[in-house]
Amino acid sequence: MELFPIQLLILVVIMNRYVLGWFFKLSLRGRFDRTDELLEPTVAFVIPLFNEGEGIYRTILSLLEQDYPPQKLEVVVVDDCSSDDSFAWACKAAEGRRNVTVLRNTKNVGKRRGLIRAVRQTSAEIVVSVDSDVTVDRKALRHLVARFVDPDIAAVGGRTFVRGCQASWLTRMIEVKFYFSQEWLKDLERSFRSVMCLSGCLTAYRRAVLLELESILEARRVLGVPILYGEDRFLTRQIVKAGYKTVFTPLAICHTAAPAKLQAYFSQQLRWRRSNLVDMISALSHVWRLHPVIAFHLLSLFALAVAYPVAVFNMLLNGNLWEMMTAHLSFAAVLGLVYAFKMRGIPPEQRVSAVSFLPIVLVLPVTYILFTPLALFTLDSGSWETRGSAAGASGGDRVSTPEAGAIAEPEET
Repeated sequence: MELFPIQLLILVVIMNRYVLGWFFKLSLRGRFDRTDELLEPTVAFVIPLFNEGEGIYRTILSLLEQDYPPQKLEVVVVDDCSSDDSFAWACKAAEGRRNVTVLRNTKNVGKRRGLIRAVRQTSAEIVVSVDSDVTVDRKALRHLVARFVDPDIAAVGGRTFVRGCQASWLTRMIEVKFYFSQEWLKDLERSFRSVMCLSGCLTAYRRAVLLELESILEARRVLGVPILYGEDRFLTRQIVKAGYKTVFTPLAICHTAAPAKLQAYFSQQLRWRRSNLVDMISALSHVWRLHPVIAFHLLSLFALAVAYPVAVFNMLLNGNLWEMMTAHLSFAAVLGLVYAFKMRGIPPEQRVSAVSFLPIVLVLPVTYILFTPLALFTLDSGSWETRGSAAGASGGDRVSTPEAGAIAEPEET
């Protein structure tokens, strides 16, 4: 098998993500940093909740401590049929706080529909999606809303760090991966305000745009099957497809848990690989609407996602394992040196050794060889691994605490 076309494709992707993106970041710095610190729209934090236990209590408290006018801030929690005591902890956090509302679905419907339900519940101008295992830095909200400087900016994503990143070799590796994915790999898309995946850990949306896209978000299916995985990426792409801008700010910081063991990590990677492939395939229908640079970038990423595991498998069959490992090791070493040089710009508690990135030399080929084919053959999986199977239309009860003065009443969604 001739590997030169694949090698050329790898070079193109590396140039796009690490060189061209960096060039645009420097040349368009003013566009990257446009903010209006006086913006103070009404904001609703929305937390789709499933089996987080006491962690949801800490998440809610971190949101209530934001440096933001309390009269313009509310928190809406949507419990998606948790089987543990998560709902009780959420209600405890809501006690005595009129700006905290806890809802409970009667069926497990996934993050996207939980978000839609909360959007209907609130009247806030900006809806901030926060994962239930996340703690948000006190200044994060200010940095998010300050980026809504234009009416066509519909979503602003924040930066994610690994909480307890020193826990294992795996969490340290993930921390370095997070650094590059947020500090480098998004630069090209950020240059054209078309970031194609904003993390649900911390992303702010214009509520009006979510309502505009509600019917599309409700009807998501793959091969006729309702699916729950990859909902952050799907939502971001629909916003871009509708003609709106999406941006990213590394100043809005949150901390999330990361898999500490390979089994959990591989489960996460399979879910993300499915999401990535579904999103890329779906984007082919409207990629021509995007800026030519972004369109070419996305097409090259899709081609590489399919071709790379074929190339790795071919090298293994032909006994070129050493050549493959040398190439991966060289690339990882270069990135490790970049990380070591840039480490001063990272909060001290989040810094790990540059050597922590070396396990990617083995982990990356394994995940591509195993999970890309598996993801392609299971695109219609309704499961989100951690949430159970997809459900149909949801129903739920509005639940709040007696101190907040609300009573339970059924609500169709």
